[in-house]
Amino acid sequence: MIRVGIIGGSGLDDPDILENARKIETDTPYGQPSSDIMAGLINDVQVLILARHGRKHQYSPTQVNNRANIHALKQAGATHILATTACGSLRGEIDRGHFVILDQFIDFTRFRKTTFADSFENGAVHTAMAHPFNAGLRDVLYDAATDLGLHVHEKGCVVTIEGPRFSTVAESNMFRLLGADVINMSTAPEAMLANEAGIPYAAVAMATDYDCWKQDEAPVTWDEILAVFNKNAHNVKELLIKAVSGITTQTTTQERQNRMDLKQTIRSIPDWPIKGVIFRDLTTLMQDPDAFRRSCDILYERYKDKGLDKIVGIDARGFVFGAVLAYRLGIGFVPVRKKGKLPHKTIEQSYSLEYGEGTLEMHEDSLNPGEKVVIVDDLIATGGTVGATVKLVRQLKADLLECAFIVELPDLKGRAQIADCPVFSITEFEGE
Repeated sequence: MIRVGIIGGSGLDDPDILENARKIETDTPYGQPSSDIMAGLINDVQVLILARHGRKHQYSPTQVNNRANIHALKQAGATHILATTACGSLRGEIDRGHFVILDQFIDFTRFRKTTFADSFENGAVHTAMAHPFNAGLRDVLYDAATDLGLHVHEKGCVVTIEGPRFSTVAESNMFRLLGADVINMSTAPEAMLANEAGIPYAAVAMATDYDCWKQDEAPVTWDEILAVFNKNAHNVKELLIKAVSGITTQTTTQERQNRMDLKQTIRSIPDWPIKGVIFRDLTTLMQDPDAFRRSCDILYERYKDKGLDKIVGIDARGFVFGAVLAYRLGIGFVPVRKKGKLPHKTIEQSYSLEYGEGTLEMHEDSLNPGEKVVIVDDLIATGGTVGATVKLVRQLKADLLECAFIVELPDLKGRAQIADCPVFSITEFEGE
């Protein structure tokens, strides 16, 4: 499920853009975030808004607890983060009121916490930061700004300095020489932490002034920033609303591509284990670290908010994917094994499949009545094994939410074996 976190700066955190808004009060291992989180909907997409500087703008840039802010959004389930920020322009072509979709940063902060790892006691942490702003989210922001007819620059490097003071003329000129296009006091530490937390992050900067490098203008003042800012605040809100919908469309397209990519990692072996059977070998997917991770991520995203009690995995590859899912959800894992493999008292169910027959067993005390469970296996073909597993789960009176598979072979009509149970599959081989 998509849940977009929005970090608003300098007044760009208006919760009125949300439908059915509610407040989420949160604490983190890194202290209190700058504000509570306002949760609600934008065009039926779940959104979380956090005020970077506090609801009353009470925190200076250096005081902002970026670690708590990012952790709070992750804790609330943010799958993406969009950030807004006011900035000074270091380029003549970036005028007041223009928007810049940031693609790089230069960090000139000195007093910020920029990692969640206070030590390497639990292992070294060196987060890759070559491209700190997510390319897909940047595309969404740029397309939204273009569609709205805003003056927008497709990319730009931001230099982030300590605040709350503004630059000297010497500093402003130095930043221009370093290749920075805009300057602010917030983005770099936030981007670092979002990347370390594994949350796609992008930021749109609104130019409010020319810092102090332009000698034909008076140096920037806070009142000047507010005046430009207030004039363009509506545009920022419209941009965010449109971008949130764009994330939904892009994510749907990306998920479709991800599933196609995963399919390409699965090896097909004809006439195995008997003639006429095309065996879909998922060991090649599991050997590919990116494909294996993405498969597990898709399952986790689907079930992380379902309130499950246990995952039931079918012998044998259902153990692989099911155990990872149970671990990530923080719940128990129940193995369903072939007959004679479980040591304690069991219940059993026979089944048939396209190339043989067998019996599955489950410990009779593995599930409690009413527990919410999902059955996980690598593949559904004729549905024999999962059909037997469904009967075992229901015999123990658990609440079966769904059966989940990495691969489905629709031509073999396995769903008919469990017609009264929802089925989810990541990819399928139909007519192949």
